[in-house]
Amino acid sequence: MLFDLSLIYSTPVALLGLPLDSIMSTQGIMVMLLVAYAGAMWMFLKSAPKVYTVMVSDLEVARQFYEGMLNLSAAEVPLHYYYNYEQTLGTAGLDPMYIGGASLANAGGMGTPEGLWYQLRKNTQLHVVGGARLGDRNQQRHVCFDHSCLEYILMRVQLSGVDHKIRREQPLNFLVRDYDAQVIELAEIDD
Repeated sequence: MLFDLSLIYSTPVALLGLPLDSIMSTQGIMVMLLVAYAGAMWMFLKSAPKVYTVMVSDLEVARQFYEGMLNLSAAEVPLHYYYNYEQTLGTAGLDPMYIGGASLANAGGMGTPEGLWYQLRKNTQLHVVGGARLGDRNQQRHVCFDHSCLEYILMRVQLSGVDHKIRREQPLNFLVRDYDAQVIELAEIDD
């Protein structure tokens, strides 16, 4: 006989060199579940779109600009924004009773993040939220902390033929004129 079959069948089946009794123990099953959960979360987050956030001074003017002038299509809110959205903002421990019901979840509906959502590129979304103050001479202002986001928007402005003026390259700052002849400043906020 070329090899001894008694060595193979005398011990329980093993996985990766581990005996079956340690794999099927409570601890082994918990480790396998954690590995499966980590793999599922990795796949979920890997498929999630990149999201850039722009803070604007007026959401309605922003809607007219992004939908009308730049022709961006509306996007679905990514799933990872539904889960633990308030916790990422540091408000998880606040009871709505203490903050007068002004919770972020209550402001935009039952648990949905507020603001406007647009598809900027294939796997990239633009989240537009209110909160920026008006710029000089009461002009509309859109601010962002990410240089790449404003570069994508500037590229879209240039491709759409919208009147614009680049004021500064670093940090990026440019002006556009909308259909109502309002000047909108788009500015990168430098850390």
